Amino acid sequence: MDERTRQRQPPETRATTRAAALPPRVGVPVVPTWLVPRPRLTARLSRGVLGPLTVVVAPVGAGKSALAMEWAATRRAPGPVAWVACDGSEEQADVFWSRVLTALGEAGVDLPAPANVLRPEPPAPTGSAGSGPLATAAERPLLVAALAAGLAARKDPVVLVLDDFQPDTGSPVARGMASLLRHAAPALRLVVVSRRDPPLHLHRYRLAGELAELRTADLAFDDRETASLLAQHGVAVARPVVSALRTRADGWAAGLRLAAMSMQGHPHPEKFVAQFTGHDEAVVSYLVEEVLDGRPPALRRLLLTTSVLEHLNAELATALAGKEAAAHFAALVGQNSFLQSAGHGWYRCHQMFADVLRVRLRHETPGLVAELHARAAAWLGEHGLLAEAVRHALAAGDCGYANRLVVQQLAIGQVLALTDARLPGDLVRRTPAGELGMPRQFLDPESALVAAAAALHRGERPVCAQALRLADELTGELPRDEADRMIRCRLMHAVVRMAKERCWDPQAARIAAADAEALFAQVPSGLLADRPELKALALLIRGHAELREGSLKAAQALLGAGLKASGAVRNGALRRDCLIELALLEVLRGKFQTADELAGHAGRPPLPPCTPEDPTPAALHLVRAWVAMTRCASVRARGELARTQAALRNAPDPFLAGVGSLVARLVTMAESGTPVSAAPPDWLGDCPDWLAEGLRQPVRQACALSLAAARAHTLRGQCAPGQPGGPDQGPGSRRPPAESLSAREHDVLRRLAQTMTTQEIAAELYLSVNTVKTHLKSVYRKLAVTRRSAAVRRARELELL
Repeated sequence: MDERTRQRQPPETRATTRAAALPPRVGVPVVPTWLVPRPRLTARLSRGVLGPLTVVVAPVGAGKSALAMEWAATRRAPGPVAWVACDGSEEQADVFWSRVLTALGEAGVDLPAPANVLRPEPPAPTGSAGSGPLATAAERPLLVAALAAGLAARKDPVVLVLDDFQPDTGSPVARGMASLLRHAAPALRLVVVSRRDPPLHLHRYRLAGELAELRTADLAFDDRETASLLAQHGVAVARPVVSALRTRADGWAAGLRLAAMSMQGHPHPEKFVAQFTGHDEAVVSYLVEEVLDGRPPALRRLLLTTSVLEHLNAELATALAGKEAAAHFAALVGQNSFLQSAGHGWYRCHQMFADVLRVRLRHETPGLVAELHARAAAWLGEHGLLAEAVRHALAAGDCGYANRLVVQQLAIGQVLALTDARLPGDLVRRTPAGELGMPRQFLDPESALVAAAAALHRGERPVCAQALRLADELTGELPRDEADRMIRCRLMHAVVRMAKERCWDPQAARIAAADAEALFAQVPSGLLADRPELKALALLIRGHAELREGSLKAAQALLGAGLKASGAVRNGALRRDCLIELALLEVLRGKFQTADELAGHAGRPPLPPCTPEDPTPAALHLVRAWVAMTRCASVRARGELARTQAALRNAPDPFLAGVGSLVARLVTMAESGTPVSAAPPDWLGDCPDWLAEGLRQPVRQACALSLAAARAHTLRGQCAPGQPGGPDQGPGSRRPPAESLSAREHDVLRRLAQTMTTQEIAAELYLSVNTVKTHLKSVYRKLAVTRRSAAVRRARELELL
């Protein structure tokens, strides 16, 4: 047939004639020798074909077809497997259905009439004028219905694999395949391999539990598969290098294959992995040719414009690309499986594809990059996505806007590391001295405040003080109509002052906390609720100050409230500090077991290390020293005291130093067996003058309890009767119980002496009521008594209390 004759044929006939000349695209392909076995995924396919529909949807190069080939070769299908490589044939209904029928026939599927009648005859030789369409548009539904009826009549299932099946929504092929899938049940088991979701009403099958899905994240290579791929190319590297390569490629099969090819014979494969990104020439060429250049201009432009984003949704795409370009967002998401759903309408781009897009964007429109980052920062800032907004503002070169976002959203605590939600490191690592030296007309209070917080985080106290003074001056120069901005600046100023002075000037920190609490009521409550670290810090500082002034009840209330507030903060440091201050308070009240439990909670799980200026470790070591002394563990107590002194050399604290000297004398007295009554009159009187008389009595009480507990510990087991230092054996002597009390039994006994109920003891010791009753029975047996009052009286006779 010459070209002129062919052009006179109807389009449908021309398509069929052209397809007849193509090589056949049916039958299961032979598995290539280089394929990496993936049994974890072939098992999922085997489970999937037990239902009517399985989809394998992932971007180009993800290993979709290879996986389907491997699965078909395992021969674990529930019936014969018919394979159709679509290759665009779904755009031509006759070509597509011809291939489907041919594939079923080659798979050995015998279809009863009338489906068998519609099986196409072998294609006429090229150039023959007698070839025509398989069915007219009117006859095509009859073909699909006959095929569905023939399949439904089978007793055994048939698996139909459609590789690269991407029909347009509402096209004849899409409608026909949806009808076939619906009416050929339960015999037909359809497996669709595609770069995008096929238009087969997936939601219906998903709701019915009849859809199996393998998507981009599922097809990503794991470390074992990555190592196998590298081994095929003779590349042997350590496990951390394999993991790093997989992470950089996001598990993308084609990217890993390209990397492995480049690493063959490379003198330093580890260095290659460290530098491997989407900027790699082979990766760029592959993705540009296979994905980017094949897109319509509008979609290509939208991909490049939104490539500056880590995450995107329809609204953000509109802010960057405009309404006209964003109208293509649905098509972009539906046709590009390199965009992966992150939930709630958000998407993230595959890392290597995003790298390629950014390279192309900088190459094609270099002047647009900063503007796109600025648009992204503005939209993200308006919607409260602070960290991303700051990152884009810095990328746009607008540090001033980034600083204003931090202060206006009351997020200075993230710069001070009061919460695990951290801002981009560039904001903290900046050297503020350069900015502070700028002319005043180029500065704003927000930039000075962030510079102060960043300097404090780096340990640069003089720079912090300078920046705080400048911030105070600039805040005072704000116009009257910016009252809200002024309030937020003053609040953040107070927060930085609190953090700066808490380790050096508790009184100044207390004033800053009062200033902050007065300003809390003047900012939006919802925004303040999102920043619980601010209230937690203020309560901690006030409790810290009250404790050092001897107001134990006030300190307990404030620190308890601070501990509760810190529970909402994604950071362990504030919670740790509250627990340690509460432990110190309980030690001063003589509640050593409670103090020990609080100190234990403060050290679990491992928390971020304290800064050199943070005295918290000194307080923790001091509590541990005092508790150890009450248990006659003098070696441990002295070790903790030594650590206390070392920590205080970095951050002097007169209060902790004074309490530490008390504990040191207590350890000495306990080691020598000196009772309180025999101690020198001034053994407590040499405390510093700052230790107010209101605190002296609780300390004196606690010290007496410590010595009594230490003597009781000695009586319980360290000194046997008749030995030097042991109890007398004469008439009327106070003999210890024949069997020593355990530590937990002693804890229960102490609370028994405080007239606590069984339920109260259980709550304080974090035990069940039945466990407390068991301990009580053991205490009664060891003390040879039968009642609570008798147990307490006997324990006091034996100096166990």
